Amino acid sequence: MTTLSEVTKQAKIAMKKAVESAKRELATIRSGKATISLLDTIRVDAYGQMMPLNQVGSVAAPEPRMLTVQPWDKGLIEPIEKAIRLSELGLNPSNDGTIIRIPLPPLTEERRKDLVKIVRKLAEEGKIGVRHGRTEAISKAKKVEHVSEDDERHTEKEVQRLHDEAIEQLDNLVKAKEVEIMEV
Repeated sequence: MTTLSEVTKQAKIAMKKAVESAKRELATIRSGKATISLLDTIRVDAYGQMMPLNQVGSVAAPEPRMLTVQPWDKGLIEPIEKAIRLSELGLNPSNDGTIIRIPLPPLTEERRKDLVKIVRKLAEEGKIGVRHGRTEAISKAKKVEHVSEDDERHTEKEVQRLHDEAIEQLDNLVKAKEVEIMEV
């Protein structure tokens, strides 16, 4: 039997997961600086299966506008290079036979605006997750038996407060990322 406090706790966990997921997604969006998380979404065709890039080589950011990938198996240089080139990141890697260098071109004004749109879309997906957590919690709260209407209303208010906090966190993440992207 579920209690109202358990419903609230589950809602908090669901909303936190939605915010954390959005935070991870936003970290992969490129601003002007090189970050190794930029390549987190890239999958490489290695050993007959698609593997995350960080499982087939080490990624580093030796300079502000350069990333490097050191494959653990020299035979994977071409597949890694191809995966990076085919990604939606618009990067053009080159290799010297042992290491892959990925220069990050400066962002144009148009590309910056496109990235801001992507950031907003990712944040909206996070907000949908948060709203889903709220809706689920409220419907579960209504199904809990033997509780007063006051307790039920109090739980709904608490879930709404958690929802508002999570949405505010997402809005703040988006604002910070937009400033970072638009910074020249």
